[in-house]
Parts: sequence; C-alpha cells; structure tokens
Amino acid sequence: MKILLPFLALASLVCSAEAAPNLSGEWRLDVTKSLYGPMPPPQAVIRKIKHDGNSLYMSTYQRSPQREVTSELSYTTDGKVVTNKMSSGEVKGAAKWDGDKLVVESSQSVQGIEIKSREVWSLSADGKTLTILTHLIIPQQGEYDVKQVFDKQ
Repeated sequence: MKILLPFLALASLVCSAEAAPNLSGEWRLDVTKSLYGPMPPPQAVIRKIKHDGNSLYMSTYQRSPQREVTSELSYTTDGKVVTNKMSSGEVKGAAKWDGDKLVVESSQSVQGIEIKSREVWSLSADGKTLTILTHLIIPQQGEYDVKQVFDKQ
C-alpha cells in the first residue's frame, strides 16, 4: 500500500492538471448553433482569448444591426473578484475552475439596474469548440439562458 500511495498522488495531480484546458485562441460565434432566448442574436461575435496559467484576458468584438462594440475583460481563474471597466460602466466578477469547466460570475449596474450573470465555459475534447452557457438575471426582464457556441479559427 505504501508503494501505491505515491502513484495515486501522482495520478491525482495529472488528472487535476488536465481538468483545466487552455482556452487561448481566436473564436468565432456559430450563430446557427447558439441560442439567445428572448434576445435577438448578434450578426457576428469574435472573441480573442489569451489564457496563461491563472491569467485570462479576452477581447470581444460584437456586431448587431444597431451597432458594433469591442470589449476587453481580464480575470484570474482562482476565484478572485476583479473589476473591469467598460463603456457601460464597471463589471465586477470572478472566474474559477469547476473540474474542466470555467465558471465566471459577474454583476454590473446599468442605469441603476443590477444585471447578474453566471457563465459556464466548456471546451470540446478536440479543442475546436468553446461553448458558453450563460444564465442572466435582469430585474425588469426576468431570468433567461443564452447558449453561445464558438469555433476556433
């Protein structure tokens, strides 16, 4: 049994290292596989992610019939709360791993209304598809879910 314990500990470390995939890359939204609930889908979304260890940075370009917008967000994946400044105000959020899924919880006050979201990011086994499931809470509109499916470029 004493000989087996080091091997079990090593196997545990290997499994936990594999549990957190690297999300780096340029990702393009596949609108046909995505679901936006009561919201109209955007015409295009391109997300560029730099993921290095505990650091996660993303730049997101989104185009709709009304406008084009680019946002930049940074997180650490250790659950630490960070504040990101955006054109619509400050967004406070935290990201942490739950197995091989990244969970990002955030909140933002827009015109006195607090919007909350919980995103669960998962990467396909081949590393070519990033799926983000988002649960949104908007007081005047209620709660709803959004599914975004991105293809690696």
